[in-house]
Amino acid sequence: MLSIGLTGGIGSGKSIVAQIFRTLGIPVLDADALAKKIMQENKEVKTQIITAFGEESYNQQGLNRSYIANIVFKDPFQLQVLNSIVHPATIEAGKIWASQQNAPYTIKEAALFFESGSSEGMDMIVGVYAPDALRIQRVMQRDQINREEVLNRMNHQISQSIKMKLCDKVIINDEQSLLIPQVLQLHNELTTY
Repeated sequence: MLSIGLTGGIGSGKSIVAQIFRTLGIPVLDADALAKKIMQENKEVKTQIITAFGEESYNQQGLNRSYIANIVFKDPFQLQVLNSIVHPATIEAGKIWASQQNAPYTIKEAALFFESGSSEGMDMIVGVYAPDALRIQRVMQRDQINREEVLNRMNHQISQSIKMKLCDKVIINDEQSLLIPQVLQLHNELTTY
């Protein structure tokens, strides 16, 4: 079974592309959602986060996302600390998930494939590209945040042009190119691989 990575910068539309693959019957793992679940439920990870960032890292609802985001998106070193705690556990959980699937290929969707080192062991990495102005607009609407906050998050990811060059295939999601035909063509390639 092939392991396919699906990545793209914030607001690129990789989740929409992942949903099309799900509709085709392909198992898709949302690595970002898995990481959030691990931060909520994995006792070892929780202990490491509290040690690194303080007791305020968790409240009655669980992970105090706004507190953590306020720290890590202002300090690249602190973001590396958080990633060094969460990424290894997420990568390991992803491997276990993939081994339990039965399909011609699986998709692991993640924003930080290259940054986290989780591109290792993937048979192919597919990037989702969208122009920066469109990405900013999408994230502002989706997350109800201002332009500056979106740019701050974007600046913590490797640039989209570099990310797309690192990918084996690129799907264009610019609201001009049709998405479904691009995904179907890739699906056909992967099922006859």
